[in-house]
Amino acid sequence: MAFVNLEVSGGVGTIRLDRPPMNALNTAIQDRLRELAEEAGRREDVRAVILYGGEKVFAAGADIKEMRDMDHAAMVVRSRALQESFTAVARIPKPVVAAVTGYALGGGCELALCADFRIAADDARLGQPEILLGLIPGAGGTQRLARLVGPSRAKDLIFTGRQVKAEEALAIGLVDRVVPAAQVYEQAAAWASKLAQGPALALRAAKESVDAGLETDLETGLAIERNWFAGLFATEDRERGMRSFVEDGPGKATFL
Repeated sequence: MAFVNLEVSGGVGTIRLDRPPMNALNTAIQDRLRELAEEAGRREDVRAVILYGGEKVFAAGADIKEMRDMDHAAMVVRSRALQESFTAVARIPKPVVAAVTGYALGGGCELALCADFRIAADDARLGQPEILLGLIPGAGGTQRLARLVGPSRAKDLIFTGRQVKAEEALAIGLVDRVVPAAQVYEQAAAWASKLAQGPALALRAAKESVDAGLETDLETGLAIERNWFAGLFATEDRERGMRSFVEDGPGKATFL
């Protein structure tokens, strides 16, 4: 049985977790996530991506029963594959939105952190409870969470392992929008569909410039931006966008 699938419609690819009841992220899901993230990045018919766990739950964390049987030597090997799977999602060179329903805990929260934008249900709960198992987040949580909400807030969540409700998650910047639970996927699809109509290479350039720039100093970040900015002048989308602006006014360009 495939616990993760990629469904494509109208330029939007939905990476759907499907391992009832809680979408526990076992090694099979982790490996499949990497495969589908790389596929979504390659496919020309995918211009934006949604991460979705279904109407009831996004992902309640790692498969603890599976993890319990791993010793130190096994986890030395597995931890790299785990991080690489999530990094593959974070590096999809297209806009990615997480549609968060129910619980997004542990690895589920870390997966949501890999998205560019997070839309959460009003009854969603997020957190990094690994400390309650005598562990720390291992799929990027200590790094991506701190970069997103700041080190003090990240340490609060990681040190205590507490869950935060959607309203608090919004207030601290852990999610970007809170909507009624029944509208989460619909809102995510609207966001993704709008961007799927945009200039694909410019969106890729914008994403890489922001993400790569955050990992380096300002001067290097500006060089990354400058190179992408100049490079986009060689694209048909840039020609279309500027021609449309001059002839028809702003915001009316149609991109291939």
